[in-house]
Amino acid sequence: MFAFGVGAFGKIQFRGNLFIGDNPTTTDILGPFYRPNAPFRTNLNPPGYQGKVFHFSGSIYKSDGKTPFADALVEIWQCDEHEVYDNTSDDFEYRASQKTKSNGKYNFTTTHPIPYRFSPDSPNYRPAHIHMRISGEKQQDLITQVYFKNDPHLDKDAYASSPEAINRILPISVSNSGEERVQFDIVMAKEFMPEASVFQRISGIYDMSNGSLDEFYRNGDSLFRKRNGQIDSAFLFTGNNEFKSASGNRLRFELLKGGNVKVCYINKDGVCDISGMKTFKY
Repeated sequence: MFAFGVGAFGKIQFRGNLFIGDNPTTTDILGPFYRPNAPFRTNLNPPGYQGKVFHFSGSIYKSDGKTPFADALVEIWQCDEHEVYDNTSDDFEYRASQKTKSNGKYNFTTTHPIPYRFSPDSPNYRPAHIHMRISGEKQQDLITQVYFKNDPHLDKDAYASSPEAINRILPISVSNSGEERVQFDIVMAKEFMPEASVFQRISGIYDMSNGSLDEFYRNGDSLFRKRNGQIDSAFLFTGNNEFKSASGNRLRFELLKGGNVKVCYINKDGVCDISGMKTFKY
Protein backbone atom coordinates (compact mmCIF):
# COMPACT_ATOMS: atom_id res chain seq x y z
CA MET A 1 0.00 0.00 0.00
CA PHE A 2 2.87 2.36 0.72
CA ALA A 3 4.32 1.73 -2.73
CA PHE A 4 0.99 2.57 -4.32
CA GLY A 5 0.83 5.75 -2.21
CA VAL A 6 4.20 6.95 -3.36
CA GLY A 7 3.28 6.33 -6.98
CA ALA A 8 0.06 8.24 -6.67
CA PHE A 9 0.80 11.07 -4.31
CA GLY A 10 4.50 11.91 -4.34
CA LYS A 11 5.07 13.17 -0.80
CA ILE A 12 3.54 11.04 1.95
CA GLN A 13 2.88 11.73 5.59
CA PHE A 14 2.00 9.08 8.18
CA ARG A 15 -0.88 10.20 10.38
CA GLY A 16 -2.16 7.67 12.89
CA ASN A 17 -2.62 4.53 10.87
CA LEU A 18 -2.98 6.20 7.45
CA PHE A 19 -0.58 7.36 4.77
CA ILE A 20 -1.89 10.74 3.63
CA GLY A 21 -0.82 12.55 0.47
CA ASP A 22 0.09 16.17 1.09
CA ASN A 23 0.44 17.21 -2.57
CA PRO A 24 -2.25 17.32 -5.24
CA THR A 25 -1.77 15.12 -8.30
CA THR A 26 0.13 17.02 -10.98
CA THR A 27 -1.39 18.14 -14.25
CA ASP A 28 -0.42 17.33 -17.83
CA ILE A 29 -1.36 18.65 -21.25
CA LEU A 30 -4.91 18.18 -22.50
CA GLY A 31 -3.64 17.01 -25.87
CA PRO A 32 -5.23 17.82 -29.22
CA PHE A 33 -7.77 14.98 -29.07
CA TYR A 34 -10.11 15.71 -26.16
CA ARG A 35 -13.80 15.12 -26.92
CA PRO A 36 -16.47 16.08 -24.39
CA ASN A 37 -19.55 13.95 -23.71
CA ALA A 38 -17.94 10.51 -23.93
CA PRO A 39 -20.48 7.79 -23.04
CA PHE A 40 -20.85 6.55 -19.48
CA ARG A 41 -19.34 3.05 -19.38
CA THR A 42 -16.65 1.05 -17.65
CA ASN A 43 -15.50 -1.06 -20.63
CA LEU A 44 -13.73 0.83 -23.43
CA ASN A 45 -13.06 -2.24 -25.54
CA PRO A 46 -15.31 -2.65 -28.61
CA PRO A 47 -17.83 -5.51 -28.90
CA GLY A 48 -16.12 -8.80 -29.75
CA TYR A 49 -12.74 -7.66 -28.40
CA GLN A 50 -10.43 -10.69 -27.97
CA GLY A 51 -7.19 -9.05 -26.84
CA LYS A 52 -5.53 -8.76 -23.45
CA VAL A 53 -7.54 -7.01 -20.76
CA PHE A 54 -6.11 -3.94 -19.03
CA HIS A 55 -7.74 -2.82 -15.76
CA PHE A 56 -7.30 0.85 -14.80
CA SER A 57 -8.69 1.85 -11.41
CA GLY A 58 -8.09 3.85 -8.28
CA SER A 59 -9.49 6.21 -5.68
CA ILE A 60 -9.96 9.97 -5.89
CA TYR A 61 -9.59 12.11 -2.79
CA LYS A 62 -10.43 15.72 -2.07
CA SER A 63 -7.67 18.24 -1.46
CA ASP A 64 -7.15 17.10 2.14
CA GLY A 65 -5.78 13.82 0.75
CA LYS A 66 -8.11 11.57 2.76
CA THR A 67 -11.78 12.43 2.07
CA PRO A 68 -13.16 10.37 -0.84
CA PHE A 69 -14.36 12.56 -3.70
CA ALA A 70 -17.81 11.15 -4.40
CA ASP A 71 -19.78 11.85 -7.58
CA ALA A 72 -16.74 13.20 -9.44
CA LEU A 73 -16.85 12.92 -13.22
CA VAL A 74 -13.92 10.85 -14.51
CA GLU A 75 -13.21 11.02 -18.25
CA ILE A 76 -10.48 8.93 -19.88
CA TRP A 77 -9.30 8.54 -23.47
CA GLN A 78 -6.47 6.84 -25.38
CA CYS A 79 -5.47 5.88 -28.90
CA ASP A 80 -6.38 2.52 -30.43
CA GLU A 81 -4.05 -0.25 -31.60
CA HIS A 82 -3.46 1.66 -34.86
CA GLU A 83 -2.12 4.75 -33.03
CA VAL A 84 -5.34 6.64 -33.83
CA TYR A 85 -7.75 8.63 -31.64
CA ASP A 86 -11.43 8.43 -32.50
CA ASN A 87 -12.27 12.08 -33.07
CA THR A 88 -15.38 11.73 -35.24
CA SER A 89 -17.39 8.54 -34.82
CA ASP A 90 -20.53 8.21 -32.71
CA ASP A 91 -18.95 5.19 -31.00
CA PHE A 92 -16.36 7.28 -29.10
CA GLU A 93 -13.92 4.39 -29.38
CA TYR A 94 -11.52 4.18 -26.42
CA ARG A 95 -13.25 7.07 -24.70
CA ALA A 96 -15.42 6.75 -21.59
CA SER A 97 -16.84 8.55 -18.58
CA GLN A 98 -18.11 7.49 -15.18
CA LYS A 99 -18.99 9.01 -11.80
CA THR A 100 -17.10 7.96 -8.68
CA LYS A 101 -18.91 6.03 -6.00
CA SER A 102 -19.37 7.28 -2.42
CA ASN A 103 -15.92 5.85 -1.61
CA GLY A 104 -14.31 7.88 -4.42
CA LYS A 105 -13.40 4.82 -6.46
CA TYR A 106 -13.39 4.46 -10.24
CA ASN A 107 -12.56 1.54 -12.52
CA PHE A 108 -12.25 1.04 -16.26
CA THR A 109 -11.48 -1.96 -18.45
CA THR A 110 -9.56 -1.21 -21.62
CA THR A 111 -6.63 -2.45 -23.71
CA HIS A 112 -2.93 -1.92 -23.09
CA PRO A 113 -2.10 1.61 -24.33
CA ILE A 114 0.55 1.87 -27.04
CA PRO A 115 3.04 4.57 -28.08
CA TYR A 116 2.30 6.54 -31.22
CA ARG A 117 4.29 8.67 -33.63
CA PHE A 118 4.18 12.44 -33.41
CA SER A 119 3.39 12.41 -37.13
CA PRO A 120 3.32 9.68 -39.82
CA ASP A 121 6.84 10.56 -40.97
CA SER A 122 8.34 11.18 -37.53
CA PRO A 123 10.82 8.71 -35.98
CA ASN A 124 9.81 9.96 -32.52
CA TYR A 125 7.02 8.50 -30.41
CA ARG A 126 4.92 9.67 -27.52
CA PRO A 127 5.13 6.99 -24.82
CA ALA A 128 2.03 4.93 -24.08
CA HIS A 129 -0.37 6.90 -21.91
CA ILE A 130 -3.94 7.38 -20.79
CA HIS A 131 -5.52 10.82 -20.64
CA MET A 132 -7.73 11.77 -17.70
CA ARG A 133 -9.98 14.62 -16.72
CA ILE A 134 -11.61 14.72 -13.27
CA SER A 135 -14.17 17.38 -12.42
CA GLY A 136 -16.70 17.99 -9.69
CA GLU A 137 -18.06 20.41 -7.13
CA LYS A 138 -15.72 22.51 -4.97
CA GLN A 139 -12.48 20.89 -6.19
CA GLN A 140 -10.16 22.19 -8.92
CA ASP A 141 -10.66 20.28 -12.16
CA LEU A 142 -7.70 18.05 -12.96
CA ILE A 143 -6.39 17.28 -16.45
CA THR A 144 -3.53 14.81 -16.48
CA GLN A 145 -1.95 11.73 -18.07
CA VAL A 146 -0.51 8.50 -16.72
CA TYR A 147 2.52 6.72 -18.18
CA PHE A 148 3.99 3.28 -17.53
CA LYS A 149 7.32 2.09 -16.20
CA ASN A 150 9.92 0.62 -18.58
CA ASP A 151 8.47 2.40 -21.61
CA PRO A 152 11.51 3.09 -23.85
CA HIS A 153 10.05 6.40 -25.05
CA LEU A 154 9.72 8.09 -21.65
CA ASP A 155 13.08 9.86 -21.63
CA LYS A 156 12.57 11.40 -25.06
CA ASP A 157 9.15 12.84 -24.33
CA ALA A 158 9.06 16.40 -22.97
CA TYR A 159 5.99 15.76 -20.81
CA ALA A 160 6.69 12.25 -19.53
CA SER A 161 10.28 13.17 -18.64
CA SER A 162 9.23 16.30 -16.73
CA PRO A 163 9.76 16.18 -12.95
CA GLU A 164 6.02 16.87 -12.67
CA ALA A 165 5.29 13.46 -14.19
CA ILE A 166 7.56 11.29 -12.05
CA ASN A 167 4.73 10.10 -9.78
CA ARG A 168 2.46 9.40 -12.75
CA ILE A 169 4.77 6.77 -14.27
CA LEU A 170 3.13 3.65 -12.92
CA PRO A 171 3.99 -0.05 -12.60
CA ILE A 172 1.81 -2.63 -14.35
CA SER A 173 0.97 -5.82 -12.49
CA VAL A 174 -0.12 -9.03 -14.25
CA SER A 175 -2.54 -11.58 -12.81
CA ASN A 176 -2.21 -15.34 -13.16
CA SER A 177 -4.74 -15.19 -15.99
CA GLY A 178 -2.61 -12.64 -17.87
CA GLU A 179 -4.80 -9.61 -17.21
CA GLU A 180 -2.90 -6.37 -16.58
CA ARG A 181 -3.76 -3.93 -13.83
CA VAL A 182 -2.73 -0.38 -12.92
CA GLN A 183 -3.86 1.52 -9.83
CA PHE A 184 -3.78 5.30 -9.86
CA ASP A 185 -4.96 7.17 -6.76
CA ILE A 186 -5.54 10.90 -7.14
CA VAL A 187 -5.56 13.89 -4.80
CA MET A 188 -7.44 16.92 -6.09
CA ALA A 189 -6.39 20.53 -5.55
CA LYS A 190 -8.31 23.31 -3.86
CA GLU A 191 -10.59 25.16 -6.24
CA PHE A 192 -9.26 28.49 -7.50
CA MET A 193 -10.96 30.31 -10.36
CA PRO A 194 -12.26 33.74 -11.31
CA GLU A 195 -15.82 34.93 -10.97
CA ALA A 196 -18.26 33.54 -13.52
CA SER A 197 -18.55 37.04 -14.99
CA VAL A 198 -14.85 36.94 -15.97
CA PHE A 199 -15.30 33.67 -17.85
CA GLN A 200 -18.34 35.17 -19.56
CA ARG A 201 -16.46 38.33 -20.51
CA ILE A 202 -13.42 36.62 -22.04
CA SER A 203 -15.23 33.74 -23.80
CA GLY A 204 -15.39 34.10 -27.56
CA ILE A 205 -13.38 33.93 -30.77
CA TYR A 206 -10.19 35.96 -31.14
CA ASP A 207 -8.43 37.04 -34.31
CA MET A 208 -4.77 36.43 -33.49
CA SER A 209 -1.70 38.23 -34.78
CA ASN A 210 -0.23 34.94 -36.06
CA GLY A 211 -3.21 34.40 -38.36
CA SER A 212 -5.07 31.81 -36.30
CA LEU A 213 -8.58 32.00 -34.89
CA ASP A 214 -8.50 31.03 -31.21
CA GLU A 215 -11.75 30.31 -29.41
CA PHE A 216 -11.81 30.41 -25.60
CA TYR A 217 -14.68 29.07 -23.51
CA ARG A 218 -15.34 27.84 -20.01
CA ASN A 219 -15.54 24.11 -19.31
CA GLY A 220 -15.82 23.40 -15.58
CA ASP A 221 -13.03 25.22 -13.77
CA SER A 222 -10.89 25.46 -16.90
CA LEU A 223 -10.61 27.80 -19.85
CA PHE A 224 -10.49 25.64 -22.97
CA ARG A 225 -8.94 26.70 -26.27
CA LYS A 226 -10.19 25.64 -29.66
CA ARG A 227 -7.75 26.61 -32.40
CA ASN A 228 -9.06 26.59 -35.97
CA GLY A 229 -11.87 24.28 -34.84
CA GLN A 230 -9.78 21.76 -32.79
CA ILE A 231 -9.90 21.57 -28.97
CA ASP A 232 -6.22 21.49 -28.08
CA SER A 233 -5.51 23.11 -24.70
CA ALA A 234 -6.90 23.84 -21.25
CA PHE A 235 -5.79 26.64 -18.94
CA LEU A 236 -6.23 27.17 -15.20
CA PHE A 237 -6.66 30.56 -13.56
CA THR A 238 -3.58 31.89 -11.76
CA GLY A 239 -4.89 35.35 -10.77
CA ASN A 240 -4.88 38.85 -12.26
CA ASN A 241 -6.76 37.76 -15.40
CA GLU A 242 -4.00 35.28 -16.24
CA PHE A 243 -4.31 31.58 -17.05
CA LYS A 244 -1.68 28.87 -17.48
CA SER A 245 -1.65 25.48 -19.19
CA ALA A 246 0.21 22.37 -18.04
CA SER A 247 2.69 22.90 -20.89
CA GLY A 248 3.60 26.32 -19.43
CA ASN A 249 1.74 28.51 -21.92
CA ARG A 250 0.45 31.67 -20.26
CA LEU A 251 -2.48 33.84 -21.27
CA ARG A 252 -3.22 37.37 -20.10
CA PHE A 253 -6.55 38.99 -20.83
CA GLU A 254 -7.09 42.75 -20.87
CA LEU A 255 -10.67 43.90 -20.32
CA LEU A 256 -10.95 47.09 -22.37
CA LYS A 257 -13.53 49.85 -22.50
CA GLY A 258 -16.62 49.28 -24.57
CA GLY A 259 -16.66 45.56 -23.83
CA ASN A 260 -13.61 44.77 -25.97
CA VAL A 261 -11.14 42.13 -24.79
CA LYS A 262 -7.50 41.56 -25.76
CA VAL A 263 -5.55 38.37 -25.15
CA CYS A 264 -1.77 37.98 -25.05
CA TYR A 265 0.40 34.86 -25.05
CA ILE A 266 3.14 35.64 -22.53
CA ASN A 267 6.61 34.17 -23.00
CA LYS A 268 9.00 33.15 -20.22
CA ASP A 269 10.38 36.70 -20.10
CA GLY A 270 6.92 38.14 -19.43
CA VAL A 271 6.62 39.64 -22.92
CA CYS A 272 3.52 39.41 -25.10
CA ASP A 273 4.56 37.28 -28.10
CA ILE A 274 1.19 36.85 -29.81
CA SER A 275 -1.93 38.91 -29.24
CA GLY A 276 -5.48 38.99 -30.48
CA MET A 277 -8.75 40.84 -30.16
CA LYS A 278 -12.10 39.22 -29.52
CA THR A 279 -14.13 39.38 -32.71
CA PHE A 280 -17.13 37.24 -31.78
CA LYS A 281 -18.95 36.87 -28.45
CA TYR A 282 -21.40 34.06 -27.68
